[in-house]
Amino acid sequence: MANLTINGKTINVDVEDDTPLLWAIRENVGLTGTKYGCGIALCGACTVHVDGVAMRSCGMTVSEAVGKQITTIEGLASNGALHKVQQAWVANDVPQCGYCQSGMIMAVAALLKEKPKPTDEDINEAITNICRCGTFQQVREAIHAAANA
Repeated sequence: MANLTINGKTINVDVEDDTPLLWAIRENVGLTGTKYGCGIALCGACTVHVDGVAMRSCGMTVSEAVGKQITTIEGLASNGALHKVQQAWVANDVPQCGYCQSGMIMAVAALLKEKPKPTDEDINEAITNICRCGTFQQVREAIHAAANA
């Protein structure tokens, strides 16, 4: 048993301490926007914010997340309004299959919080999420659009 704070709510999850946070979020809490991609913290489909930092939830255990503020893609919008990164994603036609998008959006939101006006080099360093559809040019355009919003 562990108490997790997800999207501002404390939720009791009945899992082993070494359960990956990803599975607790998806299977126990039912927030399926956080995706399973590779299982080894490389692809970024499972990216969430932990205390405001973009983290790959498949590589973090539930016990490591206890006492921290976890934000998933479902908690990124505020008061019924999409986050500026989500708005830029739509406006720049980023998603194709959409599988990687929630993790990518979470990584970009964390980058913009840290660096409100990132350079292309900043983007290359911080956004290492993999998109199999190859929408990286639209992603870059959306990042710059969100930075200028």
